[in-house]
Amino acid sequence: MKRRFLWLVVPFAFLVAAWGVARWMRAHGLSGEDLMSEIRRSEAPRFAWQSVDRRHWQASSLSPSEQAMTLVSLEPNGEGCPLGMVRAKGTFHSDTSDGRMTGAIERLQDAACTDWISRDFPARCRAFDAAKIAEGIAALPTTELDFCIDRFEYPNVVGQNPIIVVTFHEAEALCKREQKRLCTENEWTFACEGEEARPYPYGYTRDDSACVMDRPWRPFTEGALQPRDGERARAELDRLWQGEPSGARPKCRSPFGAYDMTGNVDEWTRSVNPTGYSSILKGGYWGPVRARCRPSTRAHNEDFIDYQQSFRCCAQPSSPPEAPETTSANGSSVKSL
Repeated sequence: MKRRFLWLVVPFAFLVAAWGVARWMRAHGLSGEDLMSEIRRSEAPRFAWQSVDRRHWQASSLSPSEQAMTLVSLEPNGEGCPLGMVRAKGTFHSDTSDGRMTGAIERLQDAACTDWISRDFPARCRAFDAAKIAEGIAALPTTELDFCIDRFEYPNVVGQNPIIVVTFHEAEALCKREQKRLCTENEWTFACEGEEARPYPYGYTRDDSACVMDRPWRPFTEGALQPRDGERARAELDRLWQGEPSGARPKCRSPFGAYDMTGNVDEWTRSVNPTGYSSILKGGYWGPVRARCRPSTRAHNEDFIDYQQSFRCCAQPSSPPEAPETTSANGSSVKSL
């Protein structure tokens, strides 16, 4: 009899409690989403967050790879480039027609994939046929590029996390503040893939230990980043953040010495197309996305913000690169002209 009584009372008590909570929330003008936000705010944050210009955010740097980052920071500066930048000079394989991107090289790479993780968007390939890619790009037009690019994502400091929640226009202004400019999508792509048009900055086989990628996707809360400098935004970023400090993955290095170009955070670049949005995202972020050098995200306007957006800057070199040394017949070193 007592057990039957409990079966009747417990559900009733639960309904009364739920009604009481709902009534309290209505009285205080709160929604279910607000209640979840309050619960999240009551939890201890995973990172110490710094608000930058009351618009952007940067997580504290808690990385076990300090020795690796020290080695990365000792790499030489690009010749003729501002401090902290590398020089990207060489032959870029273009895939434009009538001034517009065609996506020809990305499709060529897809056709050279020998082991798909998933063909569904965003498609991920585990391994590519390097010889097939080389044969395909040989028939495409090329152009010579020569520029400087930040070694790391903004603020371009080894051991620091990238600054995130940045619009395209704000990225342009921050680069200009440093007497640099936002990279074009072609410059960014070339700095990532090199003259071989590698799918990944480190080669032809996907490696989730090389770069920060393929981490599980976490659903975001719509509108949680408004206002950008609010406590709600901080709590949302703390829940979603899965990036790492710049230089924490030494293998995530492009042929020219730029780090973290795929994975970690998306990066704004300027479109080379004469129409459409100027704002192009490159590189992918830490989630299970393409995280390759060629693909681009073109769907967001110049004022769009999200939790995983950052950028890096480019600049023009101040001097021509030094000619490499060769050995003459009598054994002396000479400069190649």
